[in-house]
Amino acid sequence: MTTKRPADQAAAERAVRELLSALGYDADSERFALTPARVVTALREFTEPAPLAVSTFPNTDGYDDLVVMRDIAFVSVCEHHLLPFRGVAHVGYLPGEKIAGLSALAHAVEHYARAATLQEDLTARIADRLQADLGARAVGVVTVAEHQCVTIRGVRAAGTSTLMQAFRGAERDDAALRRALS
Repeated sequence: MTTKRPADQAAAERAVRELLSALGYDADSERFALTPARVVTALREFTEPAPLAVSTFPNTDGYDDLVVMRDIAFVSVCEHHLLPFRGVAHVGYLPGEKIAGLSALAHAVEHYARAATLQEDLTARIADRLQADLGARAVGVVTVAEHQCVTIRGVRAAGTSTLMQAFRGAERDDAALRRALS
C-alpha cells in the first residue's frame, strides 16, 4: 500500500478552493463557501481506513471445506482520476490451522478499499493479508467493480464492470474455490 502521511485539512481545503477558482468558479461565493470542506471530508472518508485486525480462531475441529463470503459491497477511489469505483468482493479460503471470524473477511475488504488505489492492488492486498493472517491452504478474492472514470467520463462506457482475481496458497488452483468465487 502506498505510504500516506496524515491529512492536512486546511491545506487540502485551500487546494480545493484554488482548483474551483482555476476551473472558473467563484470559490469565494456563498454557493461554494462550504464546498472545500465538504470535498476534503468526503475524500478523507474514502481514503482513511480504520486499523485492521483479522480475528482468527484455532481450527480445533479440523474444518477443511470452503469458507466463502460473497457480495461484500465496497467503494474506493481510483488513484488515477480520484473518482469512485464501487463494487462487490467475493472472498473465500480453504482453512488450515486457523479459521477467520466471518466479519474479518468484510473488514479486510473495507480496510483496503479505503484508499486511493487500483482495483488490481485492492484485490491482491486483500488476498495477501488474509493469506498471511490465516495461513490458509488457499485464499481467493474476486472483485467486480464499476469505475466512474470509465462510465461517466472519457469513453463513457455505462454499465461496464471490471473483474479482478487474486488466488494465494498451496492450493490456489483448487477448482472448487475458483467456482465458488465466480
